[in-house]
Amino acid sequence: MNYLLDFFQFVIFLGALTFLAYYIGNYFYKVVAGERNIFTPIFNKPEKLIYKIFRIDENEQMSWKTYLWSVLAFSFISFLAVLLMQLFQQYLPLNPQKLSNVEFFLSLNTAISFTTNTNWQAYSGETTLSYLVQMIGLTVQNFVSAAVGISVLLALSRAISIRKGNTIGNFWTDLTRTVLYLLLPLSVIVSVLLISQGIVQTFSSYVTATTLEGIEQVIPLGPAASQIAIKQLGTNGGGFFGVNSAFPFENFTPFSNFLQVLSILLLPAALVFTYGKMLGNKKHAWTIFGVMMFVFVTGVAVSYWSEVSSSSALQTTQLMEGKEARFGVFNSVLWSAATTAASNGSVNAMHSSLSPISGFVALINIQLGEIIFGGVGSGLYGMFLFILLTVFISGLMVGRTPEYFGKKIESYEIKWAIIGVLIPSVVILFFTAIGVTTNQGLSSILNKGPHGFSEIMYAFSSGAGNNGSAFGGLNANTVFYNTMIGIAMLLGRFGVIIPVLAIAGNLVKKNIAPDTSGTLRTDNLLFAFLLLSVILVVGALTFFPALSIGPILEHFLVNSGITF
Repeated sequence: MNYLLDFFQFVIFLGALTFLAYYIGNYFYKVVAGERNIFTPIFNKPEKLIYKIFRIDENEQMSWKTYLWSVLAFSFISFLAVLLMQLFQQYLPLNPQKLSNVEFFLSLNTAISFTTNTNWQAYSGETTLSYLVQMIGLTVQNFVSAAVGISVLLALSRAISIRKGNTIGNFWTDLTRTVLYLLLPLSVIVSVLLISQGIVQTFSSYVTATTLEGIEQVIPLGPAASQIAIKQLGTNGGGFFGVNSAFPFENFTPFSNFLQVLSILLLPAALVFTYGKMLGNKKHAWTIFGVMMFVFVTGVAVSYWSEVSSSSALQTTQLMEGKEARFGVFNSVLWSAATTAASNGSVNAMHSSLSPISGFVALINIQLGEIIFGGVGSGLYGMFLFILLTVFISGLMVGRTPEYFGKKIESYEIKWAIIGVLIPSVVILFFTAIGVTTNQGLSSILNKGPHGFSEIMYAFSSGAGNNGSAFGGLNANTVFYNTMIGIAMLLGRFGVIIPVLAIAGNLVKKNIAPDTSGTLRTDNLLFAFLLLSVILVVGALTFFPALSIGPILEHFLVNSGITF
């Protein structure tokens, strides 16, 4: 292994991420503020046309309840559209392989998955879904489900920054501008770059080739590059092809690999700086970014160390089973940490083949609430809940009413914050308990012992965390798992959105109190340490018992020579 080369690659990656995130975050603030930007001449008229067609008053301001109902209504319509397209797939155009209609429970799971920005896939795309469903159904949802998460973040940011009022913005305006000015131009740029690297973008039928061994092999094609770009940028994940970015037509070169893993974290990181600009405090944004980056870098380092040390324990040079052989172990580790930190479901390696501690890092990234860096929008408003808890606990410690940017944090906000933090956690643990104690749950696992336990826990963690990546080994295409993971995805998505908007609706009504000498600063190292402590304590207390009989136990067993 070339450790030095891996180190320099990681430094370049972190540098590129920070640089691009800062400038994209500042650019998007201009979009949110309604200022003229580089894409105004291109998208201003299409934006106005959309408002006209759908009779949207862009100047209308919504209460938090109206904003929430708009989010729920739009999400339901999106769900219904994707569901029906799958159920009637064989009667629709752009289906050169003549693929049949998708079974109901699988259709239900997939529709929920893409509506909730999860992109959990219990199927192989090239053998299940037509080009039309992939493009009009899934790719469109990659745009709009990501835009929904960003819109909720914008509403929250306004509620904090507005001196006093009753409204938090217009959902339809936020949705439209996010798609047109942020997601669409970036996805076009990334799509073109991916195509330049050999990623397929075609409507041609699948090709049948004869291998050197004389065996006929069907090579799947399709309009993949356009979906891959937005699935990474929108932290959607999933794959056009079954094996995701381990398939050359999805990830052809070292540059395409670098570009995709960078795209996974780019917008979640950029939105931190947009958030800071909206609150008028760049230092606070850097504080949040620093906490996220610290946890992420630590996770990558621990995973990489684990892969090296595990290979030594098993007396082999590298643990290459299930890894990305073209790009090396480090790129598999980096991708697994990035995709689980960013609520992105794409993979370039089988997570089931990671060392137990690497699997532990992937699991804990999701279980902390997908806040490091999390999904676009959703990661940051999830982090906001932990910020509230940190501010509240700190206020109690010094004996004064907690405040966040001058707005008092009282019992109403804390109750909703606790609900938003607990719902995904309860879903993960409760559903995992059902999975490991029922025949329906146990019949789908590939491995026994702690590894099998991790397969089930990872599936429900991925669903409730709206991540979408799979541990591997678990046969999730059953009525039991399609239904249970579908419910987990709904609760994980809207069980956080509702508390966040409820908090936003209460905060916007409060006056902003002026800072005093006793005001807790939220833009220094002390606050960063307190926030990190709250995140880790909550995560450790909630999930450590379950993790101890999963990947932690497997780690010690593997080191003693027992494998699964």
